[in-house]
Amino acid sequence: MKTIYKIATLCLLLLAVVSCDKRDNSFDVSGDCKIESLVFDDLYKGVIDHAARTIVVGVPEIHDDHEMTITTLALSAGATADRKQGGKVNLTSPIVIRVTNGNVYLDYKVSVKHDEARILSFVLNDEYLGIIDQEARTIAVSVPVGTDMKALIPTVKMTEGATLTPAAGVPCDFTSPVQFTVTNNTASTTYTVTVKQKGNPVVLYLGLAETVAQLNPEEQEAVTWLLSNVENSDYASFANFAAGRVNMTDCKVIWWHFHKDGGLEGKAAFEANAPEAVDVFALDRLKEFYQAGGSFLLTRYAVNLPFYLGEAECFPNNCWGQNEADAETVGSPWEFNIEGHTDHALWQNLLMNSDNPGHVYTCDAGYRITNSTAQYHIGTDWGGYDSREVFAQKTGAVDIAGGADAVVAWEYKRTADHGAIICIGSGCYDWYSVAGSDGTEYYHANIAKITENAFNYLMQ
Repeated sequence: MKTIYKIATLCLLLLAVVSCDKRDNSFDVSGDCKIESLVFDDLYKGVIDHAARTIVVGVPEIHDDHEMTITTLALSAGATADRKQGGKVNLTSPIVIRVTNGNVYLDYKVSVKHDEARILSFVLNDEYLGIIDQEARTIAVSVPVGTDMKALIPTVKMTEGATLTPAAGVPCDFTSPVQFTVTNNTASTTYTVTVKQKGNPVVLYLGLAETVAQLNPEEQEAVTWLLSNVENSDYASFANFAAGRVNMTDCKVIWWHFHKDGGLEGKAAFEANAPEAVDVFALDRLKEFYQAGGSFLLTRYAVNLPFYLGEAECFPNNCWGQNEADAETVGSPWEFNIEGHTDHALWQNLLMNSDNPGHVYTCDAGYRITNSTAQYHIGTDWGGYDSREVFAQKTGAVDIAGGADAVVAWEYKRTADHGAIICIGSGCYDWYSVAGSDGTEYYHANIAKITENAFNYLMQ
């Protein structure tokens, strides 16, 4: 009984102590911790997002952010902050302001946003894509010979909130260069738009979308490079190609770079996602072009097309891919193996790594990539292609890159009955890196050079 009495007494004493602590050291969570208003230099008021706890301060396009004065800092009743009204801060990079009220605090991330006035996309008649040089403030547009230059209608995407003069969506005379001015608060930028008529395409990029502007970012990046760098190149949809609305008189090479978020594997998946390409009318014209000596550069999931041209018995057996929105960031340069094929025309005059001469590098650390791959796995562990001899027998192709256990690039040789086909299915062959990528462009220049090499090789 004494033991039970002692335990009960001890419990009562503990309760008494705890009760005293609660009364003497109260935990106040009743107050708000909000920044109600924040102004710098009496001019620049922050836009507050309480849910995200961010404050964005708009400043002129040219503005020194190194020393800005907090002229207004209004807080919730009873709250205090670790930055004071009248204090100076360096906003060349974001800062954090901590607001405390009683025993509760919130952190607000404060950053500046400079006024910007940019044309982000310029398209004429919903079809002809303008190539924008942001440094030179120029836009170049190519249209077919015979186009009426006096009534072309521009569709323009700009910095959010900006205005444009002359207005978009109105017919404009482009027989001479036209200046378009974008204005956004304190920022103003004038672009000179030059439209030129060009001859029939020598290199034609085919795509599933009606216009370049409707392509996904990966494909649009590839087409933009083509139109900017290859003379007498053009874009056409499979629908327009099948309908005979594309002049193929001078065309030597058709390029199709086909991206699909999440990847494609197998005949059913390819046909479901590229019905325009395997439509009987498009195939008839593609075969006619091929059998007349025309050649193809097929990259990413477009490497499935030779099956329909009558070349391959089967499809690549090892395919995958991620989404652009959550692409992975590479920790080191990515490459693919060209050992045994280093003398092939595709791999000439590239930026090589002297420590690994039998490999082609295509990006550096920090580059964001979907790793979209359509290759042939070689080996008895997978099935179907036990060796390169089996690969050649089944596909009719010659491998030109891939290493011991894969074929990531292959070729169908030109014959008296048809042109040639180059296929590149390596995940390293990637044009677009999502916004925010901090990767260098050093090795990525190899993508453009490989493509240029392919055109030169296929036009021989």
